[in-house]
Amino acid sequence: MSVLVQCFYDIEYLFDVEASSFTPPPKVVSGVIRLTRNKNPYHISDEKKFKIFVKAAFNQRRKTLRNSLKSILPHEKLQDDIFSKRAEQLSVQEFVNVFESTR
Repeated sequence: MSVLVQCFYDIEYLFDVEASSFTPPPKVVSGVIRLTRNKNPYHISDEKKFKIFVKAAFNQRRKTLRNSLKSILPHEKLQDDIFSKRAEQLSVQEFVNVFESTR
């Protein structure tokens, strides 16, 4: 979710919500954020396919991208070294770059 939110929204932290506001109170302080849809600053060519790509990459947490994406990408596209990493190891820009390079 973090990758998708960072790609398509501007995020603004508004304020804290104290634990005493909840029943039972959590052991953390919560925060309220505002998400404002941005104008696609990463220039993603197909937003719908990008969402499918990102969700597939994170679908199996401990797997490498090569294993997570083998159902949606051809074998020859998965040979690049970047696909030996796990999804959580990539930055937002790297996700966009990998997605666009497989188009």
